[in-house]
Amino acid sequence: MAIKPRLLSKSRFKLGCECPTKLFFTGKPEFGNTKLDNAFLAALAEGGFQVGALAKAYHENGVEVEGLDVAKAVQQTTELLTQENIILYEPAIQFGDYLVRVDVLVKKGNQVELIEVKAKSFDTSEENPFFNKTLLKKGIYKLSGDWEPYLLDVAFQKYVLTKAHPDWKISAHLMLADKNSRASVDGLNQRFFLKKSDDGQVGVEIAAGTTLADLGDKLLIKVCVDQEIAVAHGAKYDGRTFAEFAQFLADTYKKDAFVSSLIGSHCKQCEFRIGGADKEAGSKSGFDLCWQKATRLAPVDLETPLVFDIWNFRGSQELIDAGRFLMAQVSETDIAPTSRENADGLSNTERQWLQVQKVTAHDNTPYLDVDGLLKEMNSWTYPLHFIDFETTMVAIPFNSGRRPYEQIAFQFSHHVVSEDGKIEHRTEYINRERGKFPNFEFVRNLRKALSGDNGTIFRFAAHENTVLCQIHKQLSESIESDRDELMAWIESITKSTGGFEISWEGSRNMVDMCELVKKYFYHPLTEGSNSIKKVLPAILQTSEHLQTVYSQPIYGSHTEIKSKNFSNWNWIQRDNNGTVVDPYKLLPPIFSDLDVAEMDLLITSDSIADGGGAMTAYARMQFTEMSEIECDRVTKALLKYCELDTFAMVLIFEYWKTQIKAFTEKVA
Repeated sequence: MAIKPRLLSKSRFKLGCECPTKLFFTGKPEFGNTKLDNAFLAALAEGGFQVGALAKAYHENGVEVEGLDVAKAVQQTTELLTQENIILYEPAIQFGDYLVRVDVLVKKGNQVELIEVKAKSFDTSEENPFFNKTLLKKGIYKLSGDWEPYLLDVAFQKYVLTKAHPDWKISAHLMLADKNSRASVDGLNQRFFLKKSDDGQVGVEIAAGTTLADLGDKLLIKVCVDQEIAVAHGAKYDGRTFAEFAQFLADTYKKDAFVSSLIGSHCKQCEFRIGGADKEAGSKSGFDLCWQKATRLAPVDLETPLVFDIWNFRGSQELIDAGRFLMAQVSETDIAPTSRENADGLSNTERQWLQVQKVTAHDNTPYLDVDGLLKEMNSWTYPLHFIDFETTMVAIPFNSGRRPYEQIAFQFSHHVVSEDGKIEHRTEYINRERGKFPNFEFVRNLRKALSGDNGTIFRFAAHENTVLCQIHKQLSESIESDRDELMAWIESITKSTGGFEISWEGSRNMVDMCELVKKYFYHPLTEGSNSIKKVLPAILQTSEHLQTVYSQPIYGSHTEIKSKNFSNWNWIQRDNNGTVVDPYKLLPPIFSDLDVAEMDLLITSDSIADGGGAMTAYARMQFTEMSEIECDRVTKALLKYCELDTFAMVLIFEYWKTQIKAFTEKVA
C-alpha cells in the first residue's frame, strides 16, 4: 500500500504560522482537539460554502477539479492547464513538498488570476484596510493583525504557483462580501443548499435553472492584494525569509518532527489544550506535552490554573517571560489591584486579584458584595423581565435591499418574576420560515411582550442592546408603517451605540446582569469566566436552596412555574459522582449528529460563543433541505435552549436574593 506523501497544504501552512509545534499534533487522533473537525456545521456558522458557490457562479463555465485523491487531482489539473484559456474551481497544484487547492483560478494565456474566497465582510470605503494603520502613518507597511492570516494564506498560494509555473504572470485576489452592497433580488440564499454526501463530504447544490441574472447585483467584491502579498513575501518569520519559513514548515510536517516553539499568552487558545474529561477518556494533550518540554513543569502543575487563565489579564506574557507560569505564582504586586474610582463594585484588577487569591488558597466559596448588589436591587421595579435573543449574520442576504452580514434576530425568550416571587415563562418568538427577514416582526412581538407594565428588563451582556440598536437603524431605512413608534420604543429600553447621529438612554434601559456579575459576584468554579454558561452551573453546585427547590418537578407544572416548552421538569439532576449536572447538558440534541454544547464550540468569537448552537441550527434550517418533521424537532429544541437562557438569569437572580436574605438575617 502506497504511503500518502506529507505535503504542506495551505491549511497546514496557516496552522504552522500560528505555531509550528501544532503540525506535529494535527491529524493524529490520539491528541485531543477542541476545534471540532465538522466542516459541515462550521461552514453553516460561517457561511463559507454559500459564499464559495456564489463566487463560482460569478465566474461562469469553470471546471471543478473534484476528489480528495491528491495525485489524481494534480494530474487532472495539469491536463486542464494545457488549455490556453480556462477557469478552474479547486485546482490542485503541487510543487515539491507544497500543495495548494485554489478556490478559483482564471487562466488567459500566461495571465493568471488566483482568487481566494472568504466568508468575511469588506468595507470598500476604508482606505488601506489590510495594513496596520498606526505603522502606516510612519511609512511602515505591516499587515493588519485581523487580515494577516487571510493574506498569508494567499501569499503561500501565490508562492507555490510561482514556483510551479515561473512563466505565469500571477495576480492575487481576495473575494469578499461587500458590506456596502445590497441584494437586488429576494430569496438569493435559497438558491444555495448545502448537501452532505454519505462519506461526509460537503458541497453546495445550486437551484436548477439558476442564471447569473437570477443572482442580481454582485454582493462579492474581488480585491487585488498583490501589494500586500509583496509585503508578506518580504517579511521575516522567526528570523527566516518567507521562502525559508515555508520550507521549514514543509520539512517539519514531512518528517513529522516535534519542534519547540516560543510559548506565551497565545497558548491559552491552543486547540490541543484539552480538559480533564477528555484526558480521562484517553486523549493526549498536545499542549501539556509542549509546555512540559518548554517549562519543565510537572504534569500535576499543568492541571492547575496558569497565568493566562486570569480573567482579562494583560500581563501574562511578561510573567511567562520571567519564568512564572502558574497562577499560584502570581503576587499582588503583579496585579496591582486598585478600586473603581467613584463607583461601586469590584474593579477589573480587584476581580483579578480575587481570582488569584481563591486559586492560591484552594477556596471555592463564592464572593458576593451584599451591600452593592442590594443597592442595585432596590432600584428595580417589579415585575422583573428577563430576555434573551438568538441571532445570526449571514453573508448572503435573505431579501432584496439587505446587505451581507446584516443582523438577523430570529428568536427570543422571556421570563417574568413577580414581586411575590412567582415565576413564569411568559412569551417567546421564533421564525422558522425560510428566506424571511424577521427583524421587524421580532420587535413587534417583543414590544407586545414587554409593554404591559414598567417593570425592569434584564439582559445578560451587551448583545440584546446591540441587536436592538441595529434593528433601529434597519427600521430607519425602511418603509414600515409603524417604524417611528417601533424606533421610539427601542429607544425607551436601550442605550444608543456608536454610528448614530443622536444618542439616547431609555427611561427603561435594560439592566445588564453580566455587568452585575463582574462588579458584585465571583464564583471560583467559573474559572474566571463571566459567561452565563459558566455562572449557572457554578451556583447550582453550591446553592442548597436552588438544589432543594429545583430537584422537584415543579418547572412546567400548572400550579408552580409555567413553561411553554417543559412539563413537570426538575433542573437538579446528578451524575454518578453526586455532582449536579450542567442544565445545558440536560437539553435534547438539536440534531442527531451534533448537540448544542458541541455547536457552541464551533463559534470562536467571544461575543457570540454562547449562541453558537442556536445560530448554527437556524442556518441549517435555512440552508439545507430539511424535512418538515426534522424542522419541527429542531424548532422545539431551539425553544427549550432559549428558554433555559432566560431561566438561567432567573436562577442567578434567585440565588442572589436568597444569599442576601440569609446574610441580612444573620447580621440582624
